[in-house]
Amino acid sequence: MSANIETYPLTAGMEMNGQAVGLQKYEALGGYAGAKKALLQMGPAQVMQEVKDSNLRGRGGAGFPTGQKWSFVPMGENAPKTKYLVVNADEMEPGAFKDKMLLEGNPHQLIEGIVISSYAIGASVSYVFLRWAYKEAAKRIEQAISEAHSKGYLGKNIFGAGFDHEVRLHTSAGRYICGEETALLTALEGKRGIPRAKPPFPQMCGLWGKPTVVNNVETIANVPHIIRNGAKWFKEISRSSDGGTKIYGASGRVNKPGAWELPMGTPLRELLETHAGGMKEGYKLKGIIPGGASTEFMLEQHLDTPMDFDSVPRAGSRLGTGTLMIMDDKTCPVGLVLNIMEFFARESCGWCTPCREGLPWLAGILRKIERGDGNPEDLEILNEHIHLLGMGHTFCALAPGAMEPLQSALKYFNEDFKAHIEKKRCSYK
Repeated sequence: MSANIETYPLTAGMEMNGQAVGLQKYEALGGYAGAKKALLQMGPAQVMQEVKDSNLRGRGGAGFPTGQKWSFVPMGENAPKTKYLVVNADEMEPGAFKDKMLLEGNPHQLIEGIVISSYAIGASVSYVFLRWAYKEAAKRIEQAISEAHSKGYLGKNIFGAGFDHEVRLHTSAGRYICGEETALLTALEGKRGIPRAKPPFPQMCGLWGKPTVVNNVETIANVPHIIRNGAKWFKEISRSSDGGTKIYGASGRVNKPGAWELPMGTPLRELLETHAGGMKEGYKLKGIIPGGASTEFMLEQHLDTPMDFDSVPRAGSRLGTGTLMIMDDKTCPVGLVLNIMEFFARESCGWCTPCREGLPWLAGILRKIERGDGNPEDLEILNEHIHLLGMGHTFCALAPGAMEPLQSALKYFNEDFKAHIEKKRCSYK
């Protein structure tokens, strides 16, 4: 992985040799100055407004304005005294690895972001809900929490400002559904990880019935830089109306797979051809899933699209995690979509019938087509289920997310599906 360590804030000082930024180095880079400024010079409402003005949007994939999300939390004398901040570090989207980079590379950045964000909403306790497989990240977060405590950055009366805060690490049991914020909260409470009905929204009634904000790792990691440098600075380093930078990534048959911190709105072509080094010799670009497995394919004709939350939907997909999955001309689209569908079918929580029964059913049809036993009616069934498992027909967005790559594959690569059926085999093997 690589990063611009001179220009961009999230990866400043990070070494790409596996070493984390320690407390002393983080302080030398200006670490915890943002927290000190927030707690000693700003009120919670001012912090919240600064984040609103920065145009920071949630980096977990949905892109909801962060400051606006915080504003839904009850504040004032009549608000509940107990509130929580939960950091979603359950990074299980296939193709996504950006949060791992931040967690392992600079855990103190996350801790500082947690302190500032919790101060803004009045939360005295926060949880980092971590993917079970991120063993090294867990060690580094625990160490950072301990170091922050020893310097008075966590605990009682931080900076003498009268604000108390504790950070607790919770290791996930390891299901994709726990990336959905309400399922995450249910799992954190020690129950089966299934989504909750909304409303009420977590900001009003979340963890153990208390007001709770759930934000992604990358989102919270931006907060110290916004407070230290100001909303105007944050907006100016972007190439779009969305503020700040983005951790973009690329996997597949490219010359330099990895992750890079770049201005929000960096064009897709620049990501592929410059930072990822273009396609490997002997391979051509066939399609790109731009934001993790639950986003629709983009093609060569979309390469000039700015990678931000508003531009990518205009090209027919979503920014999502911003971690590109590159499909080359020697990879079968049917097999790739089958692999994605099998993942979502396995990770369904089983709560609602369309998702529990529909995803395995579709995976079975795709498996039949891929091995050469399909028939034309199977394509009709697939297209029908794109609607039946779409948004509004299921309890949460897991199944609709699974329909996005399938829908776009049937749109862009329909001839590949037909060839499997007509030739009774996969032409890519």
